[in-house]
Amino acid sequence: MTDQYIIAATGCPTGVAHTFMAEEAIIQAAKARGIEVKVETHGQAGVEHALTADDIRRATAVIVAADKDVQAERFVGKPLVNVSVAAGIHKADQLIDQALAKAAAGEKAAAGEGESESALDADLLDVKSIETTGTGWRRVGRDIYKSLMNGVSHMLPFVVAGGVLIAVSFLWGIYSADPESDQFNQFAANLKEIGGIAMGLMVPVLSAFISDAIAKRPGLVVGFITGLIASTYGTGFLGGIVTGFLSGYGMLLLDAALKWMPKSLNGLKAIFLFPVIGTFVFGLITLWIATPMASISTSLESWLSSFQDANPLLLGLILGIMCAFDMGGPVNKAAYVTGVALLGDGNITFMAAVSAACIAPPLVTAIAATFFPKGFQPAERRAGYVNYILGATHITEGAIPFAARNPLVVIPILMLSSSIAAILSLLWGAGSPAPHGGFLVLPVVTNPLLWVAAILIGSVVGAVIFGLYRTASARRAEAAEAGAHAESVETPAAAPTDAPLTPAPAATSAPGAATGTATATRIFAPEHVRVDVEASGRDGLLQQVAATAQQLGMTTDPDAVVAGMLEREAQSTTALAQGVSIPHVKSPAVTEAAILIVRGTQPVTWTDGELVSTALAILVPAAEAGSTHLELLAKVARGLMDDEFRETLISGDVDAIYQRVDAQLNS
Repeated sequence: MTDQYIIAATGCPTGVAHTFMAEEAIIQAAKARGIEVKVETHGQAGVEHALTADDIRRATAVIVAADKDVQAERFVGKPLVNVSVAAGIHKADQLIDQALAKAAAGEKAAAGEGESESALDADLLDVKSIETTGTGWRRVGRDIYKSLMNGVSHMLPFVVAGGVLIAVSFLWGIYSADPESDQFNQFAANLKEIGGIAMGLMVPVLSAFISDAIAKRPGLVVGFITGLIASTYGTGFLGGIVTGFLSGYGMLLLDAALKWMPKSLNGLKAIFLFPVIGTFVFGLITLWIATPMASISTSLESWLSSFQDANPLLLGLILGIMCAFDMGGPVNKAAYVTGVALLGDGNITFMAAVSAACIAPPLVTAIAATFFPKGFQPAERRAGYVNYILGATHITEGAIPFAARNPLVVIPILMLSSSIAAILSLLWGAGSPAPHGGFLVLPVVTNPLLWVAAILIGSVVGAVIFGLYRTASARRAEAAEAGAHAESVETPAAAPTDAPLTPAPAATSAPGAATGTATATRIFAPEHVRVDVEASGRDGLLQQVAATAQQLGMTTDPDAVVAGMLEREAQSTTALAQGVSIPHVKSPAVTEAAILIVRGTQPVTWTDGELVSTALAILVPAAEAGSTHLELLAKVARGLMDDEFRETLISGDVDAIYQRVDAQLNS
């Protein structure tokens, strides 16, 4: 054993087969050289063999073989090889060579294989590249979502701190911060001033951390400045989103434009050129777009003022839609500013309706998280509980993280809730002379109980719809995760947990039978193995798998089974080991979870051109759920990296294949 220590992280989008095959390949390659190794896997069951800070500190080099986020930023400062999970499976030896070569050369925070180092990496900055191949568009979508949520999560504490302090300041009176008023109170004025400054940072912080998620420190700087420009021009949080993505991706483009400069100037670029050029270019663009964006609010205010005497149903509907549309953006602010302006004309019912519409969205998420907990992750439930406070103090922005997950569905639900609250507030004649404060200004609200009732009714209606939607989504996600895109099998619930996974074959099923109608009673049995099957090409072998499933009573629609396996092949090849593929399907056409092994009389050409003789197929019913099957498939995946295991599948007889796979499943 040498004094070298390799650490690695593996993960694939579905989190099972590729993940553990890459793990096993790297472990075997390292052990063959006498190198100490530890591999962290990011599978469907979560992170296993997690790398500690001491592991990272000790590591000679790092290998990341993943098609998902495995927090590669942890390895900044270490020799790093960053490749796809497929490379981890097929090129483990070469990856170790590359990692050790980078360690010998003293390289740090190396870019991914095939990428040139970026000037943005100077001074230990790590920039995430945007992949546009394979599942690239899906990756871009995930990157955009993660960047948005990075901005929102950093923004919310500013909103909470500022909004609550402003709301509390109204306890001393509506005009307690006005030195010309008899209600003036210096402490209340201080609270409002501090809160206003905190709220004023909302847009710059949102923009900065969206940009930071894309381009790290240079993006953070430019994003903050462009966000501040947008905030100054009154664009609202939508302006922060626009400038955040503009600055982040803009800095990546700027980095690409300056690639011609020598690496020796990377430090100069990171410290001087990026902030100066980036601030000038993207600040100028922000100035050009900020005024038109801000003018949207002005136009909406004028338009909305004309509706102040309209039918309550129409006015309430308009206010509800506007207040929940962007929750702090120009449309929301247009409704709010109009309400404040109309207070000067003595119209307090308009302001009460606006406040009701603004309070409802966070309460919708709070109530839904409370009464439909299965539809929300623990962190979401905690955020939902906080929204009781945010809603009660008129901080609409608390609902933004929930809406951002699926705006096309969630925002209409919030619009409905806000509209109901605003309509009922108008119909019941509630009035509020206070422009903010939420329930803290109840002492000055006209018909306060009816006003609260209007808000609660609207919030409860939306919470029920939102909660049902999230619960249904959670169930679908759980089923998809358990299936792992059909990379799964499962032990029947009736089997005792300490029982063998595969019993002796039933009397009605002869081992190795090529035909028959016996129904498989467990996920893997001798009759699930077929050898010397005539098959023409990949599709022919898949059709033989489906025919075997039909013979064993596992499906009544073999065509649907084949279609499902081909759909999986379209995502990426399942030929992951020399001569063996692991096609899989999760479909309503499958009636029983099972592992089937079908070997042709001669190798066939698979999806990526590799020759495959044996298909180890995984069939799972559409409604199947659980974690046992994930563990089983992980065992099979690891087994495929063993030469003797593969050789048995390729050349062994039925009994040998059954015994070897059965032993692997029970290991």
